[in-house]
Amino acid sequence: MVTMDARCPKCHKIATFSGKPGERIKVTCPECGNWGWVTFNGSTSDRETAIEVSHLKKIYGELAAVNDISFSVRKGEIFAFLGPNGAGKTTTVEMIESIRQPTTGDIKILGEDIQMSFDKVKEKIGVLPQEFLSFERLTVQETLVYFSNLFQRHANIDSIIVSMDLKTSENMLYKNLSGGLKQRVGVAIALVNDPDIVFLDEPTTGLDPKARREVWEVIAGLRKRGKTVFLTTHYMEEAEYLADHIAIIHKGKIIAEGSLDELISRYGDESILRVKNCKSKGTIDILRSHGFEVKTEGNGNIAVRIDYKERVLEILSILKHECVDYDTIDIRRSNLEEIFLKLTGARLSEGAT
Repeated sequence: MVTMDARCPKCHKIATFSGKPGERIKVTCPECGNWGWVTFNGSTSDRETAIEVSHLKKIYGELAAVNDISFSVRKGEIFAFLGPNGAGKTTTVEMIESIRQPTTGDIKILGEDIQMSFDKVKEKIGVLPQEFLSFERLTVQETLVYFSNLFQRHANIDSIIVSMDLKTSENMLYKNLSGGLKQRVGVAIALVNDPDIVFLDEPTTGLDPKARREVWEVIAGLRKRGKTVFLTTHYMEEAEYLADHIAIIHKGKIIAEGSLDELISRYGDESILRVKNCKSKGTIDILRSHGFEVKTEGNGNIAVRIDYKERVLEILSILKHECVDYDTIDIRRSNLEEIFLKLTGARLSEGAT
């Protein structure tokens, strides 16, 4: 059994709960009775763990680029390592890939200590580095064949081209591809040895929104194929859209970790349902009589605090029953940007360099 502390999003009391590693259970706040879900991370077996990092440090003179971090990545998940440029993301991933040597700490990939036996796992990983570039005068297919020949283990090139949606571009020279297509080729190169784990270091930096979304779909497709994806990013919406598990790193230290829902529950503020341009008098008193916290925002808008999603239907039922006239409603909950701001005092974009 393992234990973890969780903060109630309603009354903010912190309570301790126990469960098995990896177990997700329904819990009730001992103070106010509000209920929710918690997932126990704990330690996992080698059979379940793709990457395990323990007390990892990288020191450059007086600078601790990575400062005593520990985390694990489960097989088959997309793990997002989120933080501003200069936070230690690339340094960490390059130590895991055995490109840089850690100052102290342990790293295991698929149960193997990489400082002792990296050769046993190097054929099982694929890498897309930051600022990826390839040979300008090779076609897409020639590029993939070239990189495939660097490995003993091979994937089917034609299958990769199809899965990356590169079929119509396979005979184009790399130099003539758009930015989004070049990044797709980079992901494809990371797959030529049919790896179990794929490292993608800032794969959508510099892309326009449309190309970024296209690359997201490619990355989501890797999870469907059973690959473990280690994604470094400074885009909040990228982590929110893709990740099963998120670790936020700031100034070399992990400051928060969990699924998106867990992070919002633990560090976010309450959700707000907004009734826009409410034209019926007495609506605030009606909602308050049903136990809701309500305030007016001006311009006819009413903000209602909601503790859990089932209360949304209750509010809509009340508005319908009381014949309340309004234009629209929307629901807003905390996001990763707000959580980062709350934990660090700065927006993520302000921390980028």
